[in-house]
Amino acid sequence: MGTSDSHMIASETTPLFPAEATKKLKTPLPKRQICILMMLQLADPIASTSIFPYINQLIGELGITGGNDAAVGYYAGIIESLFFVAQALTVLRWSRLSDRIGRKPVLAIGISGACISILCFGLSTTFWGLVISRCMCGFLNGNVGVMKTMMGELTDSTNMAQAFALFPIVWSIGGFVGPLIGGTLARPQDHWPALFANSFWGNYPYFLPCAVAACSIVLALFMMSILLEETLSTKRRPKLTSATLGVLSDDLLPKQTMAYTPLRSLLTPTIVVPIANYAMVAFLDISYRALLPLFLSTPTSLGGLGFTPSSIGSWLAFFGIADGVFQGLFFAKIVDRLGPKRLFCISVSCFVPVLLMFPIMSWLVSARGEVDHAVALTLFCQLVLVVVWHMTLGTVFMFITASAPTNAALGAINGLSQTSVSTARAVGPALATSLFALSKERDLLGGNAVYVVLIMLAGALRWLGSQLPNEVRDRNK
Repeated sequence: MGTSDSHMIASETTPLFPAEATKKLKTPLPKRQICILMMLQLADPIASTSIFPYINQLIGELGITGGNDAAVGYYAGIIESLFFVAQALTVLRWSRLSDRIGRKPVLAIGISGACISILCFGLSTTFWGLVISRCMCGFLNGNVGVMKTMMGELTDSTNMAQAFALFPIVWSIGGFVGPLIGGTLARPQDHWPALFANSFWGNYPYFLPCAVAACSIVLALFMMSILLEETLSTKRRPKLTSATLGVLSDDLLPKQTMAYTPLRSLLTPTIVVPIANYAMVAFLDISYRALLPLFLSTPTSLGGLGFTPSSIGSWLAFFGIADGVFQGLFFAKIVDRLGPKRLFCISVSCFVPVLLMFPIMSWLVSARGEVDHAVALTLFCQLVLVVVWHMTLGTVFMFITASAPTNAALGAINGLSQTSVSTARAVGPALATSLFALSKERDLLGGNAVYVVLIMLAGALRWLGSQLPNEVRDRNK
């Protein structure tokens, strides 16, 4: 009888499933707050990518190259890099400031600065005017690091992949809308002379795409001021509770922020390795993004495809929408299936064939004498590989967020990561486009030296990715 009773008690107290077999339920995402945050994020890529279709033509029209088409790459790289140079100098300060005064005020400053700078860019008629406008945007823009901090505060380990998948999606949408705006609306007096007959459009032929991009920024600023809630625990309004945030409750969140913690205390391998991977991914990705429109616009006699700004805008828009659709539909599912580290390493491996497509397209144009269906098919294959490559961004965001010892450290860590990334992005366009121009001018490795250098760096990234932790740590435990 005693044995039967003890057996019955054991049966009633034994879990139906082992503890390790019970999968942790996903925390629902705070959809409204994340939606508003993504609307703010969208304004940034629209403004930054809208200049890509016409930047090379604009530089040529300024007369600073002396008619040398091969030298356009030097100046395009300088303009594209200056934003990130300025951002690298200030982004950490903006992130640290957001730990003290709140996330929303810093976002408001950054969004306002982006609006003013893009309008100044459209009104610039000299090379130095372009330089000043891009530097202004970089100095005032700490948005990216602050937005990632807010996303980290809105999520936990169970829904992080789902939330951070939205960043590449939004960038892809911006990569679709921005070039479409730039390629379609540049030089409106040539396309719609009846509507844009005023001499203003002749004097400032690239102002219209800048003005449209600025309108999207103003809309984002309006939405942020009304609808976005503060996520910093010490500045949060009482009604924004843990149910809204989907993370720890207010009494569990540390009241002392990391704003006064020495940065040296954050330089541990757990934090530095993901940041180093992110910086290398950003360097290679921005190099590719700078090379693609340059390659598409370069005359076929120099190994490019000789596309017009409108054609470049259409191709970049197609790239962006295809990338965004794929990331939105499949990224979170693939992360759940493969795990973030394995997916990261697979995605990194796709960058080498992405680069190899450039000399293949040059060879096809040279052999066939025109840009035909074979070249278009090769360009499409490059798109497929780039879509896989871009999954590195979503996965590395997860590792960086998970590396934070507490939610209060997210601002400082995202500031550090964005400083590193901005530095990489400052060097990337200038180095890639300058190497491209040098390769073509001096026929280095048949004009392909730039691709060889980037392939070697991709190999270094593959090794660096192997140093990431095997699993994403739950920082709330």
